[in-house]
Amino acid sequence: MKSNSISQWQMANGQWLLLLLFCCSCSTNYQPKPKGYNRLILPEKSYHSLPDSLPYQFEYSKAAKLLKDTSWINEKHWVEIYYPTLKANIHITYKKINNREELLKEMLDDAYKLTSKQQIKASGIDEVKVVTPSGKTALIAEISGEVPSQFQFTMTDSTKNFLRGALYFNTRVQNDSLAPAIDFMKKEVMHLINTLEWKVN
Repeated sequence: MKSNSISQWQMANGQWLLLLLFCCSCSTNYQPKPKGYNRLILPEKSYHSLPDSLPYQFEYSKAAKLLKDTSWINEKHWVEIYYPTLKANIHITYKKINNREELLKEMLDDAYKLTSKQQIKASGIDEVKVVTPSGKTALIAEISGEVPSQFQFTMTDSTKNFLRGALYFNTRVQNDSLAPAIDFMKKEVMHLINTLEWKVN
């Protein structure tokens, strides 16, 4: 008789346990996962200088590769600074002005047009003038939104040298997910700007 009571008690407790598990499993208390980014390993901040064969000089990352420009309109002193781990590219174009005011105006107009093309997809374009530690002036355009180029700049001494740079990412990933890499690369471009020197004076 006693053993029969224990069996009934165990069965009753087992039914309550199953009912409790069923109720818990039907809970709809869902919490959305927080927005996250792909884990990126950012290069160390270690730099070296461009080769002497170019008419300008600046420091670029030891983690980057210096490549010849591959566009169909490339010129002799155009280069690309490529970051393989981030699939990021700083495209550098250069022109000797040789005191030709009309050529300088043409270069500035072209740079303005290239930045303006981003307006179709840009959610904002912030333009600012900065002065480097060596006293040079750079015009910078910081572009937000789903754009192919997030950061562009021009530098000139107004008489002999004109240089333009543009940051690109060779990936289909949306800029929201690239945010940490974009922030890092903007700082890399600023290091380039702050260390730029002309060799043609």
